[in-house]
Amino acid sequence: MLKRLLIFTVAILTLAAVPDTWGRRASQRAALGKPDLDAIRIASTDENSKFYYGKLLKEFLANDTTMTAEDFQYFYYGTLFQEDYDPYRDHIKPEMLETLAPLFNKKKWSRAERKQILDFANACLAENPVNLRQLTNRIFVYEQNGKYDLARIWQNKLNHLLLVIASSGTGADPENAWIVVYPHDEYDFLNLSGITAREQKFEPPYYDYILVNPKNENSPKGYYFNIGEILHQYYLKHPSEITD
Repeated sequence: MLKRLLIFTVAILTLAAVPDTWGRRASQRAALGKPDLDAIRIASTDENSKFYYGKLLKEFLANDTTMTAEDFQYFYYGTLFQEDYDPYRDHIKPEMLETLAPLFNKKKWSRAERKQILDFANACLAENPVNLRQLTNRIFVYEQNGKYDLARIWQNKLNHLLLVIASSGTGADPENAWIVVYPHDEYDFLNLSGITAREQKFEPPYYDYILVNPKNENSPKGYYFNIGEILHQYYLKHPSEITD
């Protein structure tokens, strides 16, 4: 349903997740590296820290591009440690999503339809500011409405979030699994990187293996994501769902 929107972003990003397509961004990815989740937990919940989540959220929502790559890393993974974080919460406004679903298959949207999609994207982003899919929708509408400066600003923010995820590993095996903060980020990250995700398999103790459509016979058949912290935070909030 969202494939057409995702293709738009791929053309702009040149940020493919597979290592051999990174080119000049490889050094940025190496500089960030795998996130130190303990350090991020401490800093993102400390009001005196420069990486305090509330401070970074305010900067992220501003229509500028002043955040550093490290700011984005602390901001994205700091999401895990917020009181209202719930990785498996029900989708907000499901009736609105159902109404909008047919629009994603259209080749061109009317101004009224673009407003509907932007309103929905903004409602979702108010609940989850790092929603990759809805950031993509917002950028697409800005572009179609001729608001190119806003499109570039938010494209820059999306690029950095994808860079943060890509920096967390290679996805090649469990030891180098990518780390995301929401399960749906797995599919969105791969699709935005030009990789078509097909299905998900859970591999104990805390890995998702996403099967993909290989680009050629030498391409990986799937990629690993580490959801250990997602599960940890979920069960902290829902202890009744812990099973032996």
